[in-house]
Amino acid sequence: MTKVKPFKAIRPSRDKVHLVASRSYITYSSKNLRRKLDENPYTFLHILNPEYRLKKKSEPNSRERFENVKAKYHEFVKDGHLLEDSKQNFYLYRQIKDGHPCTGIIGCASVEDYFSKKIKIHEATISRREEIFKEYLKTVEINAEPVCFTYPNQKEIDQITARVSQGRAEYDFSTTNKVRHTFWVIEDEKDIEAIQSSFEKVPAIYIADGHHRSASSALLGKELKEANPNHMGEEGYNYFMGIFIPENELLIFEFNRLVSDIGDLSTEEFINKIQKDFDLIHTEQENFQPRKVHEIGMYIDNRWYCLVPKEGTFEAEDHVKSLDVSILSDLLLKPILGIEDLRTDPRISFCGGPTAMADTKKLVDKGEAKVAFVHFPVTMEQLKAIADNDLIMPPKSTWIEPKLRSGLTVYSIK
Repeated sequence: MTKVKPFKAIRPSRDKVHLVASRSYITYSSKNLRRKLDENPYTFLHILNPEYRLKKKSEPNSRERFENVKAKYHEFVKDGHLLEDSKQNFYLYRQIKDGHPCTGIIGCASVEDYFSKKIKIHEATISRREEIFKEYLKTVEINAEPVCFTYPNQKEIDQITARVSQGRAEYDFSTTNKVRHTFWVIEDEKDIEAIQSSFEKVPAIYIADGHHRSASSALLGKELKEANPNHMGEEGYNYFMGIFIPENELLIFEFNRLVSDIGDLSTEEFINKIQKDFDLIHTEQENFQPRKVHEIGMYIDNRWYCLVPKEGTFEAEDHVKSLDVSILSDLLLKPILGIEDLRTDPRISFCGGPTAMADTKKLVDKGEAKVAFVHFPVTMEQLKAIADNDLIMPPKSTWIEPKLRSGLTVYSIK
C-alpha cells in the first residue's frame, strides 16, 4: 500500500510559464547562466541564484544563502509570478522529446513510505549532501523540482490520464531545446480519489531519479516530526513532491565510459589482454550500438569492437555483478587499466543520455579520450531487482528521462 497525495501547487501564471520554468541550474555553463539571468527576469533561476549581480555574496550552502533563496521565492509570489491553487489537485505532465512522449502524475510521496521501504532505492547517497540539502529545505520550505518515481502500470490511472490528456491543457509550450511540455490540472474529486486508491494497491514505487532529494526530504520530515509535540501525520513535512511515471513510459538510457589513456600498453597489447575474459568481435559499423544485455561496445583507434563476456567470468545470479557496467569494471577497468574507483579516478569520465553514442565517439575522435565503452541501457527489470533486494548500482549506471523543469510546480513543506 503506497500513499500518493494531491497538493496545492504553487505554479506560474499561464502567460509566464515558459519564462519561469527552467532547466536545472547545473546544466547551464557559467556564460549561459549569466545570459539567462540577464535576459529573463521571470526565470526560476533567479530564485536559485538570488545574489546574482550583488558584489557581496554569502558562502555557498550557508544559512544566509538559503535565506536569500527563500526571500527571492517570496518575492516571486508577491509579484504574482507564482500563484497557489485554491484546492488540492493532482497534475498531469507530458514531455515530448525527440518524438518520445513521457507522461506522469505530479503529486506527493510519503516520508513514512520512504522509511518503511515502500519507496525503493537503487543508488547510494552521500551523507554530507543529504545534510546540506536537508538544511536547505528546512530554510526555504519548498520543493521546486519533483523526484522522478516509476511504478507498475495501473489500468485505472492509465484510463484517467488518457482521458484528461484529451482535454484542454493548462500549459502547452515548447522550449529552445526542442522539448514540448504539456500540463493538465486533475481537479475532479472522483479522479483524485481513484488515483489515490490505485496507488494504494501498488506495493512499492521506485525512485528513478532524485535519490538525494528523497533522502533529504525524508530526513527533514523525521526531524520536524520529532520536534513537534502535536504531530498529527498530515503536516506538509510528511510529504515531498514527485512525478509518478508508469514503467512503460519511463526512458532509461546508458552511461558510457571514456578512459583518457591505456597506460604503457599498445592497442594490440590492450586488446590481447581483453580477450582473456571477453569474446572480441571487430565490426565495420560507423557507430556500434549494443542491442542486448552483455554486449559492450569499445571504440579505439577509429575502430569499433563488440565485447561479450565469456561464460563463467561473472556471477550471473548476482543482480549487481551481472550488470554490464559491473562486468566492465571487474573484468577490464580494474585488472587491466587499474581504475579502482569510478568516483575518484581522474582517468575516467562519463557520457550519458539520448545523445550518448554520438557524443562518446566524438570525444574519442577529438583526442579527449583514448578508448570508450558503450553499454546497452540497464533494463527496468534489472533496476527493480536491485531495488527490491536492497542493493545499490555502481555510479553512473542509468540516465533517466524525462528531466523536469524547476518551478513548473512548487510544493510548500509548510
